Formats: sequence, structure tokens, C-alpha cells
Amino acid sequence: MSDVVIRAEGLGKQYRIGERERYLALRDLLSRALLAPARFFRPRSPASSNGHGHYTWAVKDVSFDIRQGEMVGIVGRNGAGKTTLLKILSRVTKPTEGYAEVRGRMGTLLEVGTGFHPELTGRENVYLSGAILGMTKKEVDRKFDEIVAFSEVEKFIDTPLKHFSTGMQMRLAFAVAAHLEPEILLVDEVLAVGDLEFQRKCLGKMSEVAKGGRTILFVSHQMNQIRRLCERVFLVDAGGIRTSGRPGEVIAAYEALGLAAASDSGYNGCFRKWNVRGRDNVLRDEAESPALHFHLNLREDVYRGHFGLSVRNDSNLVIIGWGYDGIEIPAGPQELILRFPSLPLRPGVYSMVCALYNRGNNLTGGQLVEQWHAVPPLVVDTVPVSHPQDRWAGILNIPANLEIRPSRPKELASVE
Repeated sequence: MSDVVIRAEGLGKQYRIGERERYLALRDLLSRALLAPARFFRPRSPASSNGHGHYTWAVKDVSFDIRQGEMVGIVGRNGAGKTTLLKILSRVTKPTEGYAEVRGRMGTLLEVGTGFHPELTGRENVYLSGAILGMTKKEVDRKFDEIVAFSEVEKFIDTPLKHFSTGMQMRLAFAVAAHLEPEILLVDEVLAVGDLEFQRKCLGKMSEVAKGGRTILFVSHQMNQIRRLCERVFLVDAGGIRTSGRPGEVIAAYEALGLAAASDSGYNGCFRKWNVRGRDNVLRDEAESPALHFHLNLREDVYRGHFGLSVRNDSNLVIIGWGYDGIEIPAGPQELILRFPSLPLRPGVYSMVCALYNRGNNLTGGQLVEQWHAVPPLVVDTVPVSHPQDRWAGILNIPANLEIRPSRPKELASVE
């Protein structure tokens, strides 16, 4: 279709591990072609190349379409293939199989300082990046002051880049990538380098860029960033796209991978698993009252004990907590169920920390049975009903009706 700007079909990238392949000069290639022309032009399969080393697929059989103006998130554990996928799309590396079509001028922010030259000044690197994107000097001139102001490196703009700190390089690189108006922007997990205030600034700029009709692919381990910015999300695992769809659904699937990894690690505590209403880890828009189910396997009876639960945001701030004293729990498989009339949290990803004590609590000399982080985290996938901007919405998601009416004369008189 005409509005598809990125199309991938059967993309795969294989790397050889255990041995570094020697780079060949032009004279080596010409010598090979003259001495063994038939072998030189025959396609080489990885299995037939010297038999040294082992091969691994960083990306395997990946296909998708991305339309103009979409903001697509990519999530997955370390080593899943996210960065390799972006490198293929940005032509940094060639795929082993399949192909990718990209229509439009592309800006990339894959690593800090990508496309910058350390010996050039910050000013020269801005113009270099503009030239790489195909922009004229006049176009870069028009955006230059805005780029420098956003990056907050005015004092050092004429200093060689090699003297910039990592954070300063990241600020300038993002400012260039976002302001030089690429039609497609690829952003890897580089915003984690900056401070919290600059991260907010970058996220706001990416939202502004997306609303301008440009396409963004955004890799992040910060699920709240993905939820706030993206319309669609890909979950990459073992080099392939495991699932794609709405942010809430895909984030829940991603967090479930963490639960599977924890189970495979052989953890032998009393906590086994948890869920919302006996299903998964997602709290959705439903009329029923929410209920959290915690499954334990206790080795001993809990007598006059304590159970505590705190819900925390991505800054580890305790949003809400509950504590129950004097509880009695027999040994063996048990289920603890917390029911609430409502849980009006803003949409997002929340961690839950639980603690179980026997014969008292932490203030009365109780014995700690176990403290655990409930995995996967709680995903709140409800519709935002308060302020449309997350910065001003706070932590609760409570609806309110606004009424506008003329003031009565008596009311005005009482104020005066």
C-alpha cells in the first residue's frame, strides 16, 4: 500500500561466533576472482565457510509493515535481536536473508554519537549529520539554533566532540536526529544515558515529531515510555517477533517472559505466582472489582503473622500499600486474595513488593518468612480519564465532570 513506509519480508541475520572473520582488501577480492572465478561468484553458505566457529541467528524470519505516521515500540529482553533489527533497517548491517524496503529519509539514534566524528566540533557534526540526511546547508542553518538550544550544550558547541561527556554527546545526537526532520526516526535505548528531566524532554519531542506525521521506531526497556508514546508494539524474543498489538497487551506478554525466566532459574521460595482475577497480570477496564491472587507454598504454619503489599511506580515510589496483622495461614499450598472496590491507578506498569512475617511484624520482632517482588509486574491497561498529559495527571485515574454555569449574584456578593 502507498502509505507503508517500512516493509520487512523474511528478514534474518546470522553471525559467526567463536572466530573473527578477516576483512579483505580490494586486491584480495580481485586476486580471488582471477585465481578461482567460479568459486568467487558462487554464493557462499555459512555452513561451507571453512568449517570454523559456530553460527547464531540474531534475527530470524521477521516480517512486518509500518505505515506513515505510526509510532511503533519494540520491546524484548537483552540479546533478543532488537538492536540488530534496527541496524538492518538503517542499512548499518546487511541481512543474511530476506529484505527490507524503507521509503523516506531516515534518521537514526542507535548508539551514543552514531554518525558523529570525534575530531570535529559539535557545530561541524551538526552540519555533517545534516549532509548525511541529504539536507542543504541552508536547511541546517534554519534549524541550528533550535538544535543547540534543545541539546543544552551552547558553551561547548565549538569544542571537539571527543571532549564531550557521554551525556552531552547523547543530548546533541538526539537533538540532531529529532530536529533535522527525517521522515523516519529509529531510536534505540539511548535515552537511558540522560538525566530524568532530559528524558522527559526527549519523550515530549518524539511525541511532537510523531504528531507531525513522521514515523518512529522506538526501542526501550522502560515500559511506561512505550505505553505513553506508542500506538503499536512488537515483542522480539530469540530473534523473532513473538507478538504485536496494543501496548498493554504486548507489555503484559513481555513481562510474562520475566515470570518464565524466574521459574526456570529454580527459585525455591514460598512465592509461586500471582494474577489478576485468576487470569494474567493485566488490570483492564471492567465493571468487576479487581482482585489480586497470590499463590504460595509454605513450609511452616504462620501464626499471628503479617502480610504486607506495596505497589510502586517506575521511580520506586510507593503509590499505595496494605498491611494485615494477626493472620493465620496453614503450611502447604495457599492462595491469598486481595479484593478492592476499585484500583484507580493511572495506566502504566507497577512493581509489587510483598512481605510475609510469622509471629508478629517488622516492628514487633516478627520472623521474616519471605520478601519477594511479584513477577511479572502489574500492568494497568485502562483508559486515561484525568489529564491528557502524563506530566500533570498524577498517579490516580479518577473521572470527574466539569460543569460551567453563570455565577449567581448572591455568590459574587459573598466573595466581595
